[in-house]
Amino acid sequence: MKQSESTPNAPGLPSANLSQSPQSAVQFDVSNLQSSYANVCNVSSTREEVVLAFGVNTGWERGQTNIQVQLTNRIVLNPYAAKRLAIVLARVVTEYESRFGTLHDDVKPHTNAA
Repeated sequence: MKQSESTPNAPGLPSANLSQSPQSAVQFDVSNLQSSYANVCNVSSTREEVVLAFGVNTGWERGQTNIQVQLTNRIVLNPYAAKRLAIVLARVVTEYESRFGTLHDDVKPHTNAA
């Protein structure tokens, strides 16, 4: 399926981009969908799975020796799904940067002077 032929999704969900026959359609059931915010992601893996653990770091002060991160959600993927996710995320970041400018992977967050 081409991107333009993707099945419509619920607001905020990415379009399905699957290599299936033109008759195939993906419908997302969002009746049990829950949203969480994360500004930290820890990744680990074994031969059989990739584990993404998401959480929130609330303390960004300089000079901290111990940083406490509350992990709240875990997603477990097989390596094939993880690779597809990596490809989709790379595409999304590239599209974002083409619209809004380059993202810099800074260790410290930017602060806006108000």
